[in-house]
Amino acid sequence: MSGFEFYKREDLFCPLLPSSIIPTLGDVILTEVTFFDPRDKTRFVFHATPFRKFAIFVIGSLFKLVMNLRVEGLENFPLDGAVVLTANHVTNFDVLPMQFSLPRPIFFMGKASLFKIPVLEIAYRELGAFPVNRGEKDEWALRHAAKVLANGQTLGMFPEGTRSKGRGLSVAKTGSARLALDAGCSIVPMAVIGTDKFFKRFPRRADVTIRILPPILPKPGETPLALMDRVMFALAKGLPEDMRGVYAEVPKGFG
Repeated sequence: MSGFEFYKREDLFCPLLPSSIIPTLGDVILTEVTFFDPRDKTRFVFHATPFRKFAIFVIGSLFKLVMNLRVEGLENFPLDGAVVLTANHVTNFDVLPMQFSLPRPIFFMGKASLFKIPVLEIAYRELGAFPVNRGEKDEWALRHAAKVLANGQTLGMFPEGTRSKGRGLSVAKTGSARLALDAGCSIVPMAVIGTDKFFKRFPRRADVTIRILPPILPKPGETPLALMDRVMFALAKGLPEDMRGVYAEVPKGFG
């Protein structure tokens, strides 16, 4: 996507208003002011496509052979509207039980290398995934994530940025909080437990727990770091002690 500034349709001569990374879905005109990205030429979806519904049904049926899925706290998840879903990241399989546990589609970032094979690239896009260039500040990916929220959808994020590989939670990046603050939406922490046991005891099924914690709303004037800390300490409480990592102990006076 190109970078955009917004101005009101009813006054074509007013100065450009301060930009946000959240595109307004109201009656606005967008003017290109900063950059063009080749990914702008590609079609991405903001709804659950028939292909996605079919794929989730098939993959979910297959995973019942290797997984006992337990979902806790589903009542904490909003049935509609924009929401940032933040989870701990254990393995590459995390996204599957996360999606199986919710009635709404989750839209995830995926590393750009996964989109290099044309057939898979089409499938990933139909599933709602979009590419991000890791190791750099990818403005296009951030703007696309903002569009997911602007369309009232669920944005899935792994704040740690990489898999923990059994080491527990590591220090989170603030991107999830920045997006939620800009969109004015809640963040729902989700604890993912047991995905590291997939296929290790086959044909016995792995016990996987998805624990959905109460939504966290940004406070007036709250910084991204402060909001992210609140989210991560809440997430840590929903995990076993050996998975809490650097968020195992809440500092005195916090919150």
